[in-house]
Amino acid sequence: QLQASGGGLVQPGDSLRLSCAGSLLLDLDFYSVAWFRQAPGKEREGVSCLSSNEGRIYYSDSVKGRFTISGDAAKNTVYLQMNSLKPEDTAVYYCAASSRNIDLYALRADVYDHWGQGTLVTVSS
Repeated sequence: QLQASGGGLVQPGDSLRLSCAGSLLLDLDFYSVAWFRQAPGKEREGVSCLSSNEGRIYYSDSVKGRFTISGDAAKNTVYLQMNSLKPEDTAVYYCAASSRNIDLYALRADVYDHWGQGTLVTVSS
């Protein structure tokens, strides 16, 4: 139901834009959409969320100021613009959606019940 794309190999300081597309995203007033990432040997980490609750936006401290989440319901797509990428941003990135009221738990994986496949982002010189 969700498909993530846009990953690739970039150098430190570069930018990438990830896309999450799916029919669920026609209604961003109903579904909250989040991006998660998982680096090798590490737990899945919530990165950013676009909440259905008035479009509130949440970021993890590790990406705040560098990443921007946005949605385009007309294109059934949510984006994650990633700037000033660092080697520690290397991970498989997943998008997820939830119809629940998730604001208190926006970056917790267990509140999301629709997941896309991952897209690999590698930041290396």
